[in-house]
Amino acid sequence: MRFMFVGDSMTIGRAGDFTWRYRMWQHLNATFGGPYKIVGPRSEVYDTFADAPVSHEYADPDFPAHARRHLAGWGEGWLHMHPLIGAAVAAHKVDVLLVSLGLIDLGFYTDADQTAENVRRFVTAAREARPGVRMVLLPVIPNVRAEADAPFAAQCARFNELLAKAVADLDTPASPILLGARPQAYDIHRDTYDGTHPNASGEHRLAGEFADAMHQAWGLGGPYAMP
Repeated sequence: MRFMFVGDSMTIGRAGDFTWRYRMWQHLNATFGGPYKIVGPRSEVYDTFADAPVSHEYADPDFPAHARRHLAGWGEGWLHMHPLIGAAVAAHKVDVLLVSLGLIDLGFYTDADQTAENVRRFVTAAREARPGVRMVLLPVIPNVRAEADAPFAAQCARFNELLAKAVADLDTPASPILLGARPQAYDIHRDTYDGTHPNASGEHRLAGEFADAMHQAWGLGGPYAMP
C-alpha cells in the first residue's frame, strides 16, 4: 500500500523538526500488517534562513530517505495542491492520501467557499488519476490568529462545515473519503511552538488522528500509541 502526505507548513515542517510524517512512519512500522511505501515528489523540509524548502536536516538523521517523501509546501494550500495532485497520484500510484490543508488558504488566498471548491477540484483530480484512491482529510485547526481575529475564526468554522459537506457528498465505496477530527485534546498553546506549527506533542496528535481514522474505518494499522 502506498501512502502520500499532502499538506502545508504544518506537514512539510522546518529544518530541525521531526515532523508528524516521521511519527506516522514510526507508527506504520510498528502496526502495519503488510508491505507499505511512503511516496511523493518531494522530500525536503523548510529552511527558515534560506526561506525555501531546501533542507534535509530532519531531527532524526536516521529517518530514511525513502520515508521522507511527501507533497507538502510552506505557504501552500488547497489552491496550490489541486493542480498538482493528479500528476503526483498518477506518477506515484498512490493508494491513500493523508491531507492536512486549508489554514493558509483562509489566511491569505481564498475564503471558505472558494477553498471548499478547491477541495472538490482536488478530489476530482486525484480520482481521475487513480479511481480507487482513498483519502483522509483533516479539518482546519484554528491557530492563534483566530483567537484575536473573529472574521478569520468564522471563516475557519465555515470551511470546516463545508469540508464535512464535501466529504459527505463525495465519499464513495470505490474511493472512500474519511473526515478526520481535530486531534483529541489538541491545544495550540501546548502542542505548537508558535500558535500554529506543531511541536513534538502536536506532531504525535496529528499523526494519531490520521492513524486512528484509518484503523477504525478501514482496519489499516493499529491504534496510535501516544507517548
